[in-house]
Amino acid sequence: MRKLIAFDDDTLDKLTQLARDRMATFQELADEAFADLLKKHGIPIDLKDALRKSARLSKDATPKTTRSKTGKAPA
Repeated sequence: MRKLIAFDDDTLDKLTQLARDRMATFQELADEAFADLLKKHGIPIDLKDALRKSARLSKDATPKTTRSKTGKAPA
């Protein structure tokens, strides 16, 4: 899907130069920037990240009980 994004001339020049310096395309810079933005706000980027976040949430929600060496729950 294509979307139009407007940049001022100075910003566009700096992004173009950064792409040249890194030997990357403008699209690669945009993909990296948007992935960083989503990560910053805790939004999974892909299925792997979503599953990892889901597993972490379910692990944190599971109550942990501790038992003594005798096998009885602490009082």
